[in-house]
Amino acid sequence: MITASSATDPVLAAVDPFIGTGVTDLPRQQGLAATWWWPKPQVGNTHPGATAPFGMVSACAYSGAYPTGYGLYQLNTEGVPLTLHDRYVASGFTHFQQSGTGAIRKYYNYFRVTPMLTSLDDLGTEWELVEEQAEPGWYAATLASGIRCEITVGPKSAVHRYTFPAHRDARLVVDFSLGGLQIPYGRTVPLRAHLQTLAPGVAQGEVVVEGAPLAVHCETDTDWRQLLWYDRRLMPGGTRLDFDYIRPTTLRPFGLLWRGNAEAGQTVELRFGFSLRGVDQARRNLYADCGLGPDTFDRRRAQTQDAWSDHLGTISVDVDDTDRRTVFATALYHSMIKPCFAPDESPQWSMDTPYAFDICTMWDIYRTQLPLLHTLFPERAVELANALLHVCEEEGNLPIGYRMAKGADRFARQGSALAHTFFADLCQLGVAGIDWEWALVHLDADLRRQYGEDFLQRGLAHPISHTLDLAAAYHCSAVVARKLRDQRLAEQFDALSTRWVNAFDRSTGLLLDSEFYEGGKWNYSFRLLHDMRGRIALAGGEQAYVELLDRFFGYGAERVSQVGAQPSAEEMARGYALNRFEGLNNEPDYEAPWGYHWAGRPDRTAEVVHAAVHQQFGTGRGGLPGNDDSGGLSAWYVWASLGLFPVAGQGLFLVNAPAFRHAELAVGGGTVTVETENFREPEPGGPEQYVTDVHWNGTPLHRSWLSGRQLHRGGRLRITLGDEPTGWGTDTRPPSVTPPP
Repeated sequence: MITASSATDPVLAAVDPFIGTGVTDLPRQQGLAATWWWPKPQVGNTHPGATAPFGMVSACAYSGAYPTGYGLYQLNTEGVPLTLHDRYVASGFTHFQQSGTGAIRKYYNYFRVTPMLTSLDDLGTEWELVEEQAEPGWYAATLASGIRCEITVGPKSAVHRYTFPAHRDARLVVDFSLGGLQIPYGRTVPLRAHLQTLAPGVAQGEVVVEGAPLAVHCETDTDWRQLLWYDRRLMPGGTRLDFDYIRPTTLRPFGLLWRGNAEAGQTVELRFGFSLRGVDQARRNLYADCGLGPDTFDRRRAQTQDAWSDHLGTISVDVDDTDRRTVFATALYHSMIKPCFAPDESPQWSMDTPYAFDICTMWDIYRTQLPLLHTLFPERAVELANALLHVCEEEGNLPIGYRMAKGADRFARQGSALAHTFFADLCQLGVAGIDWEWALVHLDADLRRQYGEDFLQRGLAHPISHTLDLAAAYHCSAVVARKLRDQRLAEQFDALSTRWVNAFDRSTGLLLDSEFYEGGKWNYSFRLLHDMRGRIALAGGEQAYVELLDRFFGYGAERVSQVGAQPSAEEMARGYALNRFEGLNNEPDYEAPWGYHWAGRPDRTAEVVHAAVHQQFGTGRGGLPGNDDSGGLSAWYVWASLGLFPVAGQGLFLVNAPAFRHAELAVGGGTVTVETENFREPEPGGPEQYVTDVHWNGTPLHRSWLSGRQLHRGGRLRITLGDEPTGWGTDTRPPSVTPPP
């Protein structure tokens, strides 16, 4: 049994953190949505653990399953995932989980805490989870052993509370050596470690994992006996363990525990402060988050839930349907878990600066989640931008992905120079707090990394999608150069940004044949470029471009069959040969539905988005069509259901029919109100509505977009809807660097 929330705050109560934790389980698709094909894992890969908004720490039940450590599944890259467990189990509770990601090699899940009623020999036993509950900032479950477990977190801390049945030798065990997953090659082996007891109920330690020195300071309110242990054997009288060098072949589990007589209903609270800067800072972080002394669980839980209430309250929607409210609130919640902000915590450099990790990855979040960040929380966006610049200065590049780990960028195959879109949007918004001269130096230097050399020397790069990335990045860098009045550099960048044309085959209007990272050339061919007018002309004009989009989205096509578990190579090849939209099961074609705007067909956008919003998302564990990918998918849903969509790097928000009668967004400069006339409650598979008329602050808006500056200043967007399309949005086209004829 699970309970999504028991919160009394209606904002928190609407969130169901269990959405996305199970295999995709949506009602049978109808109409256009029935023609879309899902090649990637049909599971959200989320977890229901306790998190703080953009916080450093998460905490959840640990089963060792892929990829968060929570749940049922084995490693999965295609189709329906196979199961690792036949029911929800846990061997304890770990910290630092991914959120919705797919394959990113190594994983976290450090410092497992296990409440036990048996000896250390049973450490690792997987007890069934019953009575699971979760809400933003809090996770709880009862183990089959009868122990009730609750966890909450702060920005840099975690607090556990365990309620024991009567037992004469109860234990609370912390495993310092565990990390990673229970899948092949999924284990993380610490390189070095030390831990020591400081006083009764107080201990500290540090474990170097993947090159990152993760320190912890822990305190408990129990008077039980405190002991170190090694290789499942107690060390009476020992106060310190040191491991100068650990090999995978020599690793034995180690940690500390408390043991004693538990009375029925007795609670034990365990508090952790974490840091990447050593145990002293970990202790300071604990006290900053939780204060001094015992009984901090309820206070920390309330503070974190207040923070979630504030963050989730930045958008409100008018909807009577409780399921639709839950889907929206949970999507907004999932979009605010990552990246992890950890100011003054960089283990790579000693300066006190902004720092962030779990940017996993830019390829997943730059189109949707980062625009949501800079729209709702511009100050956090500036913090992230400065953290990225420090990463570039210290480590050599603006990352495509960045984890709590040392090492070169491991995600370079996904894309190139994607952070440039984020900087261009911030630059066009005119936000304060960024040294743009410093930024331009690194934006320029980053364009010469890896695939950028091929782009400069040959005019294109393979995989061919990187040619589009780099051309767009040069356009975005020109935006910053113009802000600094460096016209010469801006013109150099502009010239290089035109090389996007080298990626296309003029005979087909599609990208050249190439190797593609997840997807095919059709999925990547409908990116929203900075020169959409030129791109449409290359396809043969607006009508030809619309015909390509119509084919891609399945207009007139037959229903497809989705792949199951362990699909064969032949089955996957047949699916890819459809050259079809992937129904938000994967990232490359997130923005494709809005390409119709540049061809004067916003009605088509309304049809595709309506089918996606109302048929590809739902309630329950199986409510997502694919990996949530650090909130990238959830942020897509948030934007699409509001009737707005950001064009990353271009300072544009495209207007479409919203899925709610009324919505309000708290933006940097005030409030954006989205109102509708003639709104009809949508139904899955039911008829869509079209935008027939728009007013912005009382003035007619005949074009189909707002600028980022307009939106960030706040205002009133009034959208009139109808059952048939009109001429709205067909006379003018969104901006493009190629001037209109």
